[in-house]
Amino acid sequence: MLTPPQTLAVARDDNSWSAHFRATLALGIPLIGAQLAQLGIHTTDVMIVGRLGAEQLAAIVLAGQFFFTIFIFGSGFSMAVVPMVAQAYGQGDTVSIRRSLRMGIWVSIAYSLLAVPVFFNAERILLAAGQAPNVAAMAGDYVAIAQFGMLPALLFVVLRALVSAIGKAGIILYVTIATLIINAIFAYALVLGHFGFPAMGLNGAAIVSVVVQTAGFLFIVGFVQSREETRKYELFVRFWRPDWRALWEVVHLGLPISVTVLAEVSLFTAASLLMGNIGTLDLAAHGIAMQLASIAFMIPLGLSQAATVRVGIAHGRNDFSGLVRAAITVLVISSLISLAGGILFASMPQYLGSLFINVHAPGSAELLAIAGQFIIVAGAFQLVDGLQAIAAGLLRGLKDARVPMILALISYWPIGLFFAWLLAFPFGFKGVGIWIGFLIGLGTAAALLTARFYILVRKEMRLARY
Repeated sequence: MLTPPQTLAVARDDNSWSAHFRATLALGIPLIGAQLAQLGIHTTDVMIVGRLGAEQLAAIVLAGQFFFTIFIFGSGFSMAVVPMVAQAYGQGDTVSIRRSLRMGIWVSIAYSLLAVPVFFNAERILLAAGQAPNVAAMAGDYVAIAQFGMLPALLFVVLRALVSAIGKAGIILYVTIATLIINAIFAYALVLGHFGFPAMGLNGAAIVSVVVQTAGFLFIVGFVQSREETRKYELFVRFWRPDWRALWEVVHLGLPISVTVLAEVSLFTAASLLMGNIGTLDLAAHGIAMQLASIAFMIPLGLSQAATVRVGIAHGRNDFSGLVRAAITVLVISSLISLAGGILFASMPQYLGSLFINVHAPGSAELLAIAGQFIIVAGAFQLVDGLQAIAAGLLRGLKDARVPMILALISYWPIGLFFAWLLAFPFGFKGVGIWIGFLIGLGTAAALLTARFYILVRKEMRLARY
């Protein structure tokens, strides 16, 4: 066991509210920026491929959803490394940090290998799901190439745990912005055939995706290996040596995180299916509102990652006063931002919706009218969605994932999906009913997860007194 670094000791001594706000923002802002930049990479690809035609655009959207579903499940194991590293860092335990990171890399490699047959059979799976043959074929070709970018993307998430714990999260933002720029330039070149490159269409976008994911991983490896404060963890020394306890902890903590994240993602897929049963305009309006909500969600998502690190470090050093203040700080910051976003959505819904369509096109007025209703509900949606994301991050900081998984599953599906269906169809509220139903489901998750965190912290504080 090593003595915690001096910077950690200073943080322990300064437990003021202002210190917590500064530390949370210093960690949260780069993580928020990285999330927005990552969203920008996909948006850029969609915009460039959209120039090829409707079929190609449909194919990359379908392929992106297919790839993301598999990736997001695997990312739960990578995300599990974050609280493990944060708590070990709080204890000053360099050996445990190294072992957690190594086993996180091992699990990511194993998951990527297991996913290979699924990727290579993407076209067959999409055809079985009733997709158009031409679109399924193009999406299958894209995925067959893009799959090689999943492993470096997962490994990037693993190494992100280390740089976040030591307070160097800025490198995550810089790397993500760099990959965003590289992706935009080379996607424009390879997809459309500019700067002397051949026009490769969707396959060009897939190749660029692999290149930028690999580059991002290599950038962060270079950062870790080039700095004395991170090189001392010796991540790749005796890499072949297993640590079964750390490996089991990655799997044990990562599996419920994976299931929880996948459950939330699939909930919104179900929303699109329900909305499609109402009408084409409602589905299009839903897409507009979801895009706005997704952009806004990047803020609490980044803050939830900061919450995991901040709470994990405080929990690792048994600093319950710091833990409570860290939790309250991130909750207050997220709630204030979500409140501001909710007011913005409610005050100008049709203007925000008009940013995504041609307002002079036939039927645009009717589309905007429907989208405006959804966007108003999305304003309230931000508050509960942000709160449940932060609460989940706080619980991960305590290495608590199994019970939160159960609470989230109950909230998302039996409650959220049921009320969405009930309000949309039997009660006749249609698309607005779906959004209100999910508002109820995510609100339930926010309440249950926050209560779970409060109960666990109170219990541990009582035990610490005796």
